[in-house]
Amino acid sequence: MHRINDTPPEIAYLVREQLMARSGAERVAMGSRMFDAARDIVIASFPPGMSEIEIKARLCERMYGAEVDLEGFVARLRAIRQAAEEP
Repeated sequence: MHRINDTPPEIAYLVREQLMARSGAERVAMGSRMFDAARDIVIASFPPGMSEIEIKARLCERMYGAEVDLEGFVARLRAIRQAAEEP
Protein backbone atom coordinates (compact mmCIF):
# COMPACT_ATOMS: atom_id res chain seq x y z
CA MET A 1 0.00 0.00 0.00
CA HIS A 2 1.33 3.41 -0.97
CA ARG A 3 1.27 6.00 1.80
CA ILE A 4 0.89 9.67 1.03
CA ASN A 5 2.93 11.99 3.22
CA ASP A 6 2.74 15.72 2.62
CA THR A 7 4.38 16.69 5.92
CA PRO A 8 7.81 18.27 5.53
CA PRO A 9 10.49 16.30 7.44
CA GLU A 10 11.32 19.22 9.73
CA ILE A 11 7.67 19.53 10.81
CA ALA A 12 7.39 15.76 11.35
CA TYR A 13 10.51 15.98 13.52
CA LEU A 14 9.05 18.83 15.62
CA VAL A 15 5.74 17.02 16.09
CA ARG A 16 7.54 13.84 17.13
CA GLU A 17 9.73 15.75 19.58
CA GLN A 18 6.67 17.38 21.15
CA LEU A 19 4.89 14.04 21.40
CA MET A 20 7.87 12.27 22.93
CA ALA A 21 8.25 15.10 25.49
CA ARG A 22 4.95 13.96 27.01
CA SER A 23 4.81 11.23 29.61
CA GLY A 24 3.92 7.69 28.60
CA ALA A 25 0.59 8.04 30.39
CA GLU A 26 -0.22 11.20 28.41
CA ARG A 27 0.63 9.47 25.13
CA VAL A 28 -1.55 6.47 26.00
CA ALA A 29 -4.44 8.78 26.92
CA MET A 30 -4.04 10.66 23.62
CA GLY A 31 -4.08 7.41 21.66
CA SER A 32 -7.15 6.24 23.54
CA ARG A 33 -9.01 9.47 22.80
CA MET A 34 -8.06 9.26 19.11
CA PHE A 35 -9.29 5.66 18.93
CA ASP A 36 -12.56 6.64 20.65
CA ALA A 37 -13.06 9.48 18.16
CA ALA A 38 -12.37 7.18 15.19
CA ARG A 39 -14.80 4.58 16.61
CA ASP A 40 -17.50 7.23 17.04
CA ILE A 41 -17.04 8.42 13.44
CA VAL A 42 -17.29 4.87 12.09
CA ILE A 43 -20.40 4.10 14.17
CA ALA A 44 -22.03 7.35 12.99
CA SER A 45 -21.70 6.11 9.40
CA PHE A 46 -23.79 2.99 10.07
CA PRO A 47 -27.48 2.88 9.12
CA PRO A 48 -29.93 3.28 12.00
CA GLY A 49 -31.71 0.31 13.52
CA MET A 50 -28.81 -2.12 13.64
CA SER A 51 -28.61 -4.60 16.51
CA GLU A 52 -25.77 -4.39 19.03
CA ILE A 53 -24.12 -7.46 17.49
CA GLU A 54 -24.42 -6.01 13.97
CA ILE A 55 -22.83 -2.76 15.15
CA LYS A 56 -19.97 -4.57 16.87
CA ALA A 57 -19.40 -6.84 13.86
CA ARG A 58 -19.31 -3.96 11.39
CA LEU A 59 -17.12 -1.90 13.70
CA CYS A 60 -14.69 -4.80 14.06
CA GLU A 61 -14.60 -5.29 10.30
CA ARG A 62 -14.00 -1.58 9.62
CA MET A 63 -11.40 -1.08 12.34
CA TYR A 64 -9.43 -4.33 12.04
CA GLY A 65 -10.24 -5.77 8.61
CA ALA A 66 -8.71 -9.16 7.87
CA GLU A 67 -6.69 -9.10 11.10
CA VAL A 68 -9.68 -10.52 12.98
CA ASP A 69 -11.71 -13.67 12.30
CA LEU A 70 -15.03 -11.87 11.90
CA GLU A 71 -17.14 -15.03 11.89
CA GLY A 72 -15.45 -16.22 15.09
CA PHE A 73 -15.90 -12.78 16.65
CA VAL A 74 -19.63 -12.73 15.86
CA ALA A 75 -20.02 -16.31 17.11
CA ARG A 76 -18.38 -15.28 20.39
CA LEU A 77 -20.67 -12.24 20.71
CA ARG A 78 -23.71 -14.47 20.17
CA ALA A 79 -22.44 -17.00 22.74
CA ILE A 80 -21.93 -14.23 25.29
CA ARG A 81 -25.42 -12.88 24.65
CA GLN A 82 -26.95 -16.35 24.91
CA ALA A 83 -25.12 -17.08 28.18
CA ALA A 84 -26.32 -13.77 29.62
CA GLU A 85 -29.92 -14.57 28.72
CA GLU A 86 -29.88 -18.03 30.36
CA PRO A 87 -31.24 -18.23 33.92
